[in-house]
Amino acid sequence: MSKQKPSFGQSDIVRLSDEDAAVELLERAVTGLWEVVNELTRFRRTTRQNYRVTIFGSARLKPGTIVYDQVKQLAAELTEMGCDIISGGGPGLMQAANEGALSIGPEALKRSVGIRVELPFEQELNPFVGQAYQHRTFFSRLHHFMIVSDAFVVVPGGIGSLLEMSLAWQLLQVRKLYNTPLILVGKMWPELIEWGRRSMLHKGSELASEIDFTIPHCVNTIDETVAIIRENRAAWLASQPPAR
Repeated sequence: MSKQKPSFGQSDIVRLSDEDAAVELLERAVTGLWEVVNELTRFRRTTRQNYRVTIFGSARLKPGTIVYDQVKQLAAELTEMGCDIISGGGPGLMQAANEGALSIGPEALKRSVGIRVELPFEQELNPFVGQAYQHRTFFSRLHHFMIVSDAFVVVPGGIGSLLEMSLAWQLLQVRKLYNTPLILVGKMWPELIEWGRRSMLHKGSELASEIDFTIPHCVNTIDETVAIIRENRAAWLASQPPAR
């Protein structure tokens, strides 16, 4: 009769040699960390002075182009209105947004925000960001945009801007975000919305609802964009609890 080996230490250890048990433990631990992060991101200040507008757009368009100057002007008008401006913190139209915010005066420095992601091929933080956040993953960066924004403005952009716009649209569709304008500026976006309507609203085989396509506001001008945000900001201000 063989002797049972004595046990030492904890009774519930998982040895790395038991690969299935180790992977199960790791998956459970990571899922638990996600839950903790989700809980912590529910915290909000009781009162907040500034309405926050995130501007998504291309990193490729240079200073001096028409669109760059228009985004800079838009951000300046929104900052003068009392908004904080948030961008991806990089070059191109992200820089235009931060430059426009800072153009109203040095007192706006902390109201010009950049939320960056580490990329091996992209430039450093643009020089007009006064408050910067750095993320290692797109996952956490996108979540950050979603939880800090009171409005989204999508100007001409590429695949990254499309990703950001799509996430905001879906969260509004499933009511994880409320009363948060999603404003698409320029000629490229209505074509995308119309493609969605044609492809997803076939009678009898619908892939979305008609109401989903009323969520994005497609506009062509700065004035239209500012008007939507002014109206929403007024309602947001009215909803804020009085400062103590």
